[in-house]
Amino acid sequence: MENSAMKKKKQVLLYYCVEMEDVARKIASESDSIILHSINWRSFADGFPNLFINNAHDIRGQHVAFLASFSSPAVIFEQLSVIFALPRLFVASFTLVLPFFPTGTFERMEEEGDVATAFTMARIISNIPISRGGPTSLVIYDIHALQERFYFGDHVLPLFETGIPLLKQRLQQLPDSEKIVIAFPDDGAWKRFHKQLVHYPTVICTKVREGDKRIVRLKEGNPAGCHVVIVDDLVQSGGTLIECQKVLAAHGASKVSAYVTHGIFPNRSWERFLHKNDGSEKAFTYFWTTDSCPHTVKAVANNAPFEVISLAGSIADALQI
Repeated sequence: MENSAMKKKKQVLLYYCVEMEDVARKIASESDSIILHSINWRSFADGFPNLFINNAHDIRGQHVAFLASFSSPAVIFEQLSVIFALPRLFVASFTLVLPFFPTGTFERMEEEGDVATAFTMARIISNIPISRGGPTSLVIYDIHALQERFYFGDHVLPLFETGIPLLKQRLQQLPDSEKIVIAFPDDGAWKRFHKQLVHYPTVICTKVREGDKRIVRLKEGNPAGCHVVIVDDLVQSGGTLIECQKVLAAHGASKVSAYVTHGIFPNRSWERFLHKNDGSEKAFTYFWTTDSCPHTVKAVANNAPFEVISLAGSIADALQI
């Protein structure tokens, strides 16, 4: 039957933190089944949170989600307070959408005494109370290391999504889409993403140690005459991407662009990539990132070569799973 073939969408009540309001509104615009609800984010005189969940009685028996951004330690506690409260309000199910898992790059110990904060964060999230519908669903995009899924306990069900399909859509829109080559800055990025980009020729860079320095070299592949797009999960200072661009250009790449799901850019390091108006050569034709890090989105808006690809449609789909 035609009607039974079409799955009815569930209504989801979406709460959000202050800095993710723009993304939340985009998510709601993607689907009539997603209804925005708000939190009163206030503070006491001593700086600690004074929070209020609006419409708390109305959300009983409803599917509820919270869109978080753990952009700094200063905002994590107030959001966790809400995250731990929502499932206890007799909701039918609870989903936490945390597009960027911020401590993911510190996922292992290299010597005794190191604290793997990725594991700490996963343990905190794993203790979110169970709702009437069962464990919390946790949506994360392009977590830094896939093995981090095993850091989470049985009280949460991690759903690991990726921004790569959105990048592929954008690449298909380019006038030189037939000349795209994907470059990976190291073997880790290749292992992480190459199976999602099998239809493109690839180039792999590597870092070699020369004295006290780590130098980027071309390991395999031929970028000559092509528009090369460097792909990675995140960027911090951007030093590796800049060195990769130099190597690719030296080996004949006609254009170099970059994609990262999470543009962290501490200390305004995104400024290193801006196109200058002095007629100098533009190292990066495009720099694509998603809106997983809202502070970066506001900083790079309308500044070439940056383009922000929104996760809103993908998140809206994930909320229906």
